Amino acid sequence: MSPFRRIAKPVCLTVTAAMLALTLHLPAANAALVSTEAVLHSTQAQHDISRVHDALNRDDVKTQLEALGVDSNLVQARVDALSDDEAQQLAQRLDQMPAGAGIIEILLFVFILLLITDLLGLTNVFPFTKKGALHR
Repeated sequence: MSPFRRIAKPVCLTVTAAMLALTLHLPAANAALVSTEAVLHSTQAQHDISRVHDALNRDDVKTQLEALGVDSNLVQARVDALSDDEAQQLAQRLDQMPAGAGIIEILLFVFILLLITDLLGLTNVFPFTKKGALHR
């Protein structure tokens, strides 16, 4: 028996075992078509969230939030956590308000939204709420 045959058989078995091991541990890739509506909906949701962020980054809004005792960083984090429908509703409210007016309504809406999520135990914005009070 030649030295090549003595080495070739264990090498072939090792390579075969390695290839088998690689195919067993790799997850299957799933490819699917993405509809135009899904892409547009995702883009619109990102646009709505950026519009809400822009409105909340105004100096007068930040001042009013601080007067209500709300940390603007927590508000920004909560806006990031909004669902697409919630972001769309909030952006529509921004569209319906006259320019320069209605900021109190937006702040009140955000305050109530944060208060409800705080009562549900989803956020920890207000120290005066009992966490999970609505679940009892």
